[in-house]
Amino acid sequence: NPTIVEEVFGAVSIATCVVASPLLRSWYLKWGASAEEVNMSLPGDEQVSNPRLQSTRAISIHAPAAEVWPWLVQMGQGRGGLYSYEILENLANCGMHNADHIMPEHQNLQVGDKVRLSQDEIVPAFTVSAIEPGQAIVLGGDDPPTTWAFNLVPVDQHSTRLVIRYRQYFEPT
Repeated sequence: NPTIVEEVFGAVSIATCVVASPLLRSWYLKWGASAEEVNMSLPGDEQVSNPRLQSTRAISIHAPAAEVWPWLVQMGQGRGGLYSYEILENLANCGMHNADHIMPEHQNLQVGDKVRLSQDEIVPAFTVSAIEPGQAIVLGGDDPPTTWAFNLVPVDQHSTRLVIRYRQYFEPT
C-alpha cells in the first residue's frame, strides 16, 4: 500500500495532469507504456473497435503473472480496492479500501459480474465482459461504449508487465 507521502505525491501529480492536460495529454495517455505496448492488439479492443479516446498505460511488476492475477481478480469497491490513491478516491466518496492481502472470497470473478468504482449507486459499475484466466480481465460499459482492460504480459519467470488499456467511443459534440 502507498504511504501518505506517496498518496499526496500521486494526488498532486494527478491534479497537475488535469490542469496541464492540453500539454501533457499525449504523455499521460501512454504513461509507462512502450511504443510496442501502445500499438499492440489487446483483449477487449474488439469491443470498442473505433474509439475516440484510448489510453494504454503500463508498469513492470517484479512478480510472475500467476502471483499478480489474484490481485486483479479481486479489484473493485467493496472488494480489494483499486490499489490506487485511497485518500483521493475517498475524497470523492468512493468508499475505497485497498486490500493488503489476497481475499479468497473474491477470487471467482466471472463474465457478467459487476465491478464497482464507488459505493455511490449513481456511479455506474463496469461489467466483466471477458476473462482470459491468468492473462486478462476486460471490464465494459455500454453508455457510452467503453472497455477497461487489465492485461498481464510475462517478461520472464520473475516479472510481468501490467498493461492497462482504456477505450471509449462517444459522439462528437
